[in-house]
Amino acid sequence: MSKKKFETRLIHGDDPSGNPGALPDPTTGVSPPIDLSTTYRRTDPRDDSEYIYSRTNNPTRQRLEARLCGLEDGYAAVAFASGSAASMALFQALPAGSHIIVTEDAYYGTLLQLNNIVANLGHHVTAIDTTRIDEVEHAFQDNTSLVWLETPSNPQMRVSDIRRIAALTAQRGAKLCCDNTLASCVWQRPLQLGADFCMHSSTKFFGGHSDVTGGVLIAREASTLLDQVRYIQQVGGAVPSPFDCWLLLRSLSTLAVRVRHQTRSAEQIARHFSNHPHIEQVLYVGLTDHPGHALNQTQMHAGSALLSLLVKGDASTAIKVAQSTQFFAQATSLGGVESLIEHRYSVEGKTSLCPPNLLRLSVGLEHANDLIEDLEQALATAHV
Repeated sequence: MSKKKFETRLIHGDDPSGNPGALPDPTTGVSPPIDLSTTYRRTDPRDDSEYIYSRTNNPTRQRLEARLCGLEDGYAAVAFASGSAASMALFQALPAGSHIIVTEDAYYGTLLQLNNIVANLGHHVTAIDTTRIDEVEHAFQDNTSLVWLETPSNPQMRVSDIRRIAALTAQRGAKLCCDNTLASCVWQRPLQLGADFCMHSSTKFFGGHSDVTGGVLIAREASTLLDQVRYIQQVGGAVPSPFDCWLLLRSLSTLAVRVRHQTRSAEQIARHFSNHPHIEQVLYVGLTDHPGHALNQTQMHAGSALLSLLVKGDASTAIKVAQSTQFFAQATSLGGVESLIEHRYSVEGKTSLCPPNLLRLSVGLEHANDLIEDLEQALATAHV
């Protein structure tokens, strides 16, 4: 039988004959149970069995890791209690005194980690515009160990060339990790484009219901760096609970349906407001006039469920728009079934690279026409 398609793997995993990531569950025949035990009986204290203590391994977490690994066509996945814990584990796993190159407008929490925590560990960080290949090439140093790439970037939606950066990184003997949270594995598979690792905040599209926090690192192949990441997971202890893993497994079944619907609605919203009298610019990779559209089509194959609007006016005008919406909740996060709106400059502070008039929109599962009407009335209210 040929390899199963993505939607089928979401339901049945990669191997229906007993792989930990497979469904139906061999015990229930349908939905997998939660294994809540924190410890496991051994007949001999010297027994180095698969399950000893839930921090080091757990059947429910093992099932989740196998499922996520298969969705990105990876070699192994390592699950964490949050996306931030996942990224932090990779940074901690690097050799002492490493140099890290990072997308300058990557997720703000990642930049906080690198600048305020990782730098204190003795690593050196260089933030650059990764959409410019010449900047990437010139940023490498003799001790560069990792390139952290985010494409499209959050929330400015800049697009970087994963294939070319992966080739440069491999030539220099470093590793490339792509934060694939915003794109989700429905639309983009960085490991297939040459990345060594990809990271997801499972809180977002994987969870999809704004009720579970998690993160995962997925590796393309075996390596000592992967071994160290796994060691940090088990010894550092930032593991997801069995219940969190079960919630994620439940939500993965509907991932493709949710993300495709959300993306269609986001594109409809982006097109509607692309020539709007109260909008200065729409940042959305699915629009043909986006500067990264052509490149994005070669690696992501679609738009996203996230877009940003640059409102005509200043920060106060943008904030008033966000305060005036009814269906868009003014809240942090993305990828959930409910639509969210956020003034990122207020959240990130004066060091933010976001324009003060930018609003980030995470499009949910509401009808696109209702969301458009909601934004229309909010814009009218703010511009009275």
